[in-house]
Amino acid sequence: MALLLAWLLDVGLGEPPPYFHPVVWMGSYLRTARRLSPPTFTAGAAAWLLGATVVLAIAFALQAVLVWVSVHAGAGVTALLTALALKPLFAWRALRQAAETVIEAPDLSGARRMLSWHLVSRDTTDLTAGEVHAATIESVAENLSDSLVAPLLYYVLGGLPLAALYRFANTADAMWGYRTPELEKFGKWAARTDDVLNLIPSRLTALLLCLVSPLAGLDARRAWRVWRRDRKLTASPNAGQPMSAMSGALGVNLSKRGYYVLGAEFREPDVRDVRRALRLCTLVAWLVALTLSGLSILLQFVIGA
Repeated sequence: MALLLAWLLDVGLGEPPPYFHPVVWMGSYLRTARRLSPPTFTAGAAAWLLGATVVLAIAFALQAVLVWVSVHAGAGVTALLTALALKPLFAWRALRQAAETVIEAPDLSGARRMLSWHLVSRDTTDLTAGEVHAATIESVAENLSDSLVAPLLYYVLGGLPLAALYRFANTADAMWGYRTPELEKFGKWAARTDDVLNLIPSRLTALLLCLVSPLAGLDARRAWRVWRRDRKLTASPNAGQPMSAMSGALGVNLSKRGYYVLGAEFREPDVRDVRRALRLCTLVAWLVALTLSGLSILLQFVIGA
């Protein structure tokens, strides 16, 4: 029941305070390691491996403590404590709220600012309204995979250690995985590792977006068609998967100036499209949480038997 409890904690309460948040701790390490290391591939790989080793050691130790608790305090207490440990390793409510701050901004300037603060790292100062809405939809679709589907899937497959390792890898890619002179070599290990870890979750997310589209009043066939056609147009082998499916489901053009265009034949998105995207992603998020919770419970019964 831990996964289901963790999901309900996310829906009801959102993120823990920063000083209690393991992803914030990971970010602090990654910033420090980058500042103290030379900009080489070897240094980046070594810093990543050191951080991953520490994360895994802590997660295994925590899981061992939870096993001890289960023997002495019972399954209910163990499920609650596991949920508290798992919750910071994924996020849906925070992602939804970030998108809502963009579309609820009083003007375009405010929307650009909210987009830059909460969702993207690119320069947003000259984006049109359509580009702001497109970037918001793209971020929600991509992070549905990165911030929810992947960590929960890895939790089911490998418990807290694998979920924590994924969260570290994804955070490292978000902070180091850029093709700038400073990070081109240093962040390559982090970027490639994140690519591998997200190969299955990104495609699973795209498939779910297609399948669930009719429940949100959207076009599943079009989502499937655009996904199959445009999924490889982004530089990342994974980001384009859920983004192209979302483009087709909504029937909107999602593009990043100078980099890619998904659904080129469609119109630019507006505020209503962002709300439709959030509705679709909410349905997928609930489906993933409930399905993986059920699968996790089933696996426990099988292992116990």
